[in-house]
Amino acid sequence: MTINSLKERLLSLKKIELNPLVLGASVIFLSLGSFYAGNAFSGTLPNPFVKSVNKVDFSSLNSIYALMQRNFDGKIDDQKALDGAKAGLVAAGGDPYTVFMDAKSAKQLADDLTGKLSGIGAEIGIKNNILTVIAPISDTPADKAGLKPGDLIAKINNEDTTNMSVETAVSKIRGDAGTKVTLKLIRTGTPDPFDVTITRAAITVPSVKSSLKNGNVAYINITRFGPDTADLVNQAATSLKAQGATKVILDLRNDPGGYLDAGVAVASQFLDSGKLVVEERTNGKSTNKLNAAGGGLLKGMPTIVLINSGSASASEIVAGALHDNKVAQLVGEKSFGKGSVQEIKNLPDGAQLKVTVAHWYTPGGVNINKEGIKPDVEVKLVTADFNASRDPQLDKALDMLK
Repeated sequence: MTINSLKERLLSLKKIELNPLVLGASVIFLSLGSFYAGNAFSGTLPNPFVKSVNKVDFSSLNSIYALMQRNFDGKIDDQKALDGAKAGLVAAGGDPYTVFMDAKSAKQLADDLTGKLSGIGAEIGIKNNILTVIAPISDTPADKAGLKPGDLIAKINNEDTTNMSVETAVSKIRGDAGTKVTLKLIRTGTPDPFDVTITRAAITVPSVKSSLKNGNVAYINITRFGPDTADLVNQAATSLKAQGATKVILDLRNDPGGYLDAGVAVASQFLDSGKLVVEERTNGKSTNKLNAAGGGLLKGMPTIVLINSGSASASEIVAGALHDNKVAQLVGEKSFGKGSVQEIKNLPDGAQLKVTVAHWYTPGGVNINKEGIKPDVEVKLVTADFNASRDPQLDKALDMLK
């Protein structure tokens, strides 16, 4: 199957706990799973509840709803009640990747995948137990307001950030475009803390960052597999090869996944045409094999892939494909371990059902669900490294490519 013939499928985005976050729509992505935005659900559910489906009697739901209406000392929101019933029904399958998403959650998912954020545009993290600006993103409100790497965020809208988690800070700093947030900053070389008021804006963050290291190493960092990823990787490969790159580091650390076709396209940059990238199996039987398109600009170049516990699904597919086809070594820490495939079914009013339909396997026949992919060379990156701005995993990769 060629790249162009692939249906629009997605692979898991999951919550990332300990990394710098892009402020706006936090890059602490919710657990999304892979899915296919396919045929819309054609039926409509009677309000408030459908009575029976395939001989299953749902009349007891109507009874409970009626009892709540008569006895509950409060107001019942019919839509919330219906959405709750749908979510409970889906959750009964016991699969964390099969979920009902209301219209708001479905839209948030779409925005996450395209990198559309609404906030100030900065990466933050906890360094030495203090909320810290890691870096403002170029040409964003944070950048224009003068935020600098290393700035300490003492307060957000006059709320003390002592012991505040990154997730909480993100939720307080993000907000609708056009609204304002005030940060109290402490900066080295500036005697007193000072306030900066920033107007939030819509921000689109590219999924690929790249640079030339050591004069001949193409460093390509993929933060998610979005709709722009395949083209951006191709652009990066073209540019870096023109600058003299002869070796590659593909950084998939903390990449929670995204579009499957983007993952196959990235793997195709390194593989011969027809090489297996990933196989899907349902009830133990092969149902789909996705092969490399070939013609990649990075094929034949010594390659190291960086992975860690935040590398999930599409990242694991790419890492597994390059490893099992013996074109790359893996360095870092064991990946997350998400080996199932989901499809999206569109529901009325913008809601969606994400349902597990298969499990995927690497070219070597391995399903990494819950186990993750182990690196060839294990290198830990601990909090002390982050606090000191060290990256022993990247350093090891560069050393191996000398």
